[in-house]
Amino acid sequence: MAFRFRRSARLGPLRFNFGKAGLSSISVGGRGASFNIPVARSGGPRTTVGLPGNGLSWSMENTPDRPVAIPAGAAQGLPNSRRLRPGQPEAFRQSLLEMLQEQLFAPGSAGQQLWEQGSISRLLAEDSLGARVAGLLTVIETPEALQGYLLRAQGQDDAKRRAQRCITAVQEASRLAKLRGWLR
Repeated sequence: MAFRFRRSARLGPLRFNFGKAGLSSISVGGRGASFNIPVARSGGPRTTVGLPGNGLSWSMENTPDRPVAIPAGAAQGLPNSRRLRPGQPEAFRQSLLEMLQEQLFAPGSAGQQLWEQGSISRLLAEDSLGARVAGLLTVIETPEALQGYLLRAQGQDDAKRRAQRCITAVQEASRLAKLRGWLR
């Protein structure tokens, strides 16, 4: 059983709710009806209506019509997702893995050439690589390493960060292999 910490402070009609990491949400209302706006927690605004004193309440999360997407730019091309329910993280990690294998390691791609020629292992054998670059390349050294790294993600955000790291690793490995004349 995990312990939780919650502390709140009132300022007029607003209640500021604090968690371990700081301000987590702001609430308006009181017994019987409240509206909670997240600041540093996942999810959307939540409306709760209840009958004070008997423990019965009804709560509804107000989510936008479209799902939350990965920010464009560095993570462009990764699958969009919304808050995942129990059982869905595995499917999400698997879809990220399939997308990476399709786009980065498709037949004829730079990633596929890196694997076929053993270029990543050759790069890792060099002493001239820094620890950061070596750690990055280790993630994609083999198909099994890529799969293991991505499927060990602890949650949705962690899976997205790991997928982005795989993309960065392929770009860096391709750049280094081209500098050495190993890739066309």
